[in-house]
Amino acid sequence: MPRANDAVEAALLEYADLLSILTEDPHRPRSYEKAARAVGGYPADIADFDVKRLQAIPNVGSSIAGKIHEFLQSGAIGALEELRAQIPPGVRALTAIPGLGPKRAMVLYEQLGVASVDELLAAVNEGRLAEVKGFGKKTADNILRSIEQMGSAERRVLVNVALDVAEDLLGELNELKEVRRATYAGSLRRMAETIGDIDLLVASAKPGPVMDRFVSLPIVDRVIAHGDAKSSVLTKGGLQVDLRVIAKEAWGAGLMYFTGSKAHNIRLREMAIREGLRLNEYGLFRVKSGKLIVAETEEEVYARLGLPFIPPTLREDRGEIEAALAGELPKVLEQKDVRGDLHTHTNLTDGLAPLEEMLEAAAGMKYSYYAVTDHAPQLFMQRMTDEKMLAQRDRLKALQATYPTMTLLHGSELNIDPEGGVDWPEEFLAGFDVLVASVHTQFNMSKDEMTRRIVRAMENPYVNILGHPTARLIGKRPPIEFDLDEVFRAAARTGTALEVNGFPDRLDLKDEHILWARRHGVKFAVDTDSHASPHLPHMRFGVATAQRGWLSKDDVINAWPLAKLRRFLDKGRPAAR
Repeated sequence: MPRANDAVEAALLEYADLLSILTEDPHRPRSYEKAARAVGGYPADIADFDVKRLQAIPNVGSSIAGKIHEFLQSGAIGALEELRAQIPPGVRALTAIPGLGPKRAMVLYEQLGVASVDELLAAVNEGRLAEVKGFGKKTADNILRSIEQMGSAERRVLVNVALDVAEDLLGELNELKEVRRATYAGSLRRMAETIGDIDLLVASAKPGPVMDRFVSLPIVDRVIAHGDAKSSVLTKGGLQVDLRVIAKEAWGAGLMYFTGSKAHNIRLREMAIREGLRLNEYGLFRVKSGKLIVAETEEEVYARLGLPFIPPTLREDRGEIEAALAGELPKVLEQKDVRGDLHTHTNLTDGLAPLEEMLEAAAGMKYSYYAVTDHAPQLFMQRMTDEKMLAQRDRLKALQATYPTMTLLHGSELNIDPEGGVDWPEEFLAGFDVLVASVHTQFNMSKDEMTRRIVRAMENPYVNILGHPTARLIGKRPPIEFDLDEVFRAAARTGTALEVNGFPDRLDLKDEHILWARRHGVKFAVDTDSHASPHLPHMRFGVATAQRGWLSKDDVINAWPLAKLRRFLDKGRPAAR
């Protein structure tokens, strides 16, 4: 089941949001945000922690520890309930609009009486937003776009949330002796960035006990349907889960049918029809005789259709069938191909874990190399200094002997300023092994200005990777606008890798953009942007996104041997290290 940490993190973040509406003091909300992130990233499950153990978590003081303990004991925080009572529900609904923010939502409520998304939409369309100071046409356009995004993402969850639920449910079902095989299918198996509902598949000769167990699990809030072939439930988190039970002999055909996108499956059925065959979830059959040809494995079904096995992450009808027929389907990146992570943080800046803890977790990932890339001074709230960064470099050198099979790389995540400059002069940048440069501020520049800003940063001979290139946060912040072709061409020209950021609320670049950039000959870095040791396994989401963008290990610089990686990182620097 999900860790208590996740529920506590959500409660503390809500507390911070409500505080930011009600107080002018920016420090109090910030302290709760930091505590929320610390709890969410804490490696141990805090369910049984007392107040003293809670206070040992970074950024959790006595007051916050008391509130967390109250939540763990009762499932609620009295102070949070009091804050909820002080704020009109409509204002809280408005804060869900990406880019609006709690203070601006309160302004709209006080000055226009807007207390719902529909009322805000009406105010925008009627031009009443112009009456409010600080809300011009550009703001109105951004709000409209954000509301549209919200509508398209309604009732969808991030892939990691859906995966946690699916794996918990499969763990419960696999305890049954009647279950021969069990897995997830649908968009979750294709590793789409957001999931509308979860499809589970079980092979069993006795579906009755399986379905009975499924609909009675503690996570179930409501049973939508309960049958022998299919049952559907709504979880307490509001996520629909559909379970189908099939015969073991039809496992491959069923898994194919319930995994592929609708368009992919139609293409396969059309191929079968042209050969006088019929393909469905029960198998591949001859039309005239009704004789079953193959059904037991996906590989057998694809092979009978004249195709190699197509990885689930590619089954979107984006040319994968044509490529397979032509023998041009890429051997996509796998997690075992990844040799290291090139974008991670420690508690020297906004990370939650000390350097030693992050290195130990990285060693557990069996990496050949690992980069520490804490923030640079331009993000002043991180309080980075030259002295701190150099001291970290010395510490890494001292710790290298502890990790004889993993090369420790020292780097930094630089901030790209509005003019395209980055932190530190070239003579200081020359001392780093790897440098990631990212847009962290001033997201609303014009498309042309943003394009120039990013291209200039990539032209810096010391910048190796463009971090989370579109700066989006899925469901929270829209992507920045820039000329994709121009930036992709510049990345190829300057030898700058584009990041595939595996953090589940980023997944940036997204799959369509990876496909686009790949055509320009760009190289990529699949990283986690980890801020705590439990974040390092997010590499699976970065790899899956890379697969959806058709990347092979040849396209990904951190799937290369260290010597080849170092040659790439030298870029066009004035002198080799």
